[in-house]
Amino acid sequence: MPSAERLEAFIAAVESGAHAEAIENYYTEDATMRENQSEPRRGRSTLVAHEQAVLERTASVVSSCVRPVLVNGDHVVIRWVFDFRFKNGKAMRMEELAWQRWEGERIAQEEFFYDPAQAKPA
Repeated sequence: MPSAERLEAFIAAVESGAHAEAIENYYTEDATMRENQSEPRRGRSTLVAHEQAVLERTASVVSSCVRPVLVNGDHVVIRWVFDFRFKNGKAMRMEELAWQRWEGERIAQEEFFYDPAQAKPA
């Protein structure tokens, strides 16, 4: 179960734009991440590489946690809003729920739930 301080530090890292660094610092080495029940990505290094590839296509991303954050033991649900500006000039706003299972002070499993129609840049 994450401490309140550790969870707030994770949220602050994401909101500051340190997305790949947040994965490095807050996920277990063998963490999994999946989107809308697709096949999960496995391993922290894979998760970091995927995040860096996404960020390489962006000019900017503004990340916001919509509170309250729901915590029940090792399980956390965060509502995120991401405003992307891509290098090609397009923009995209994504709102999603992130369901997380923590092992102590690190995220071991994360699943994102969102409307896939949002994933099409405007």
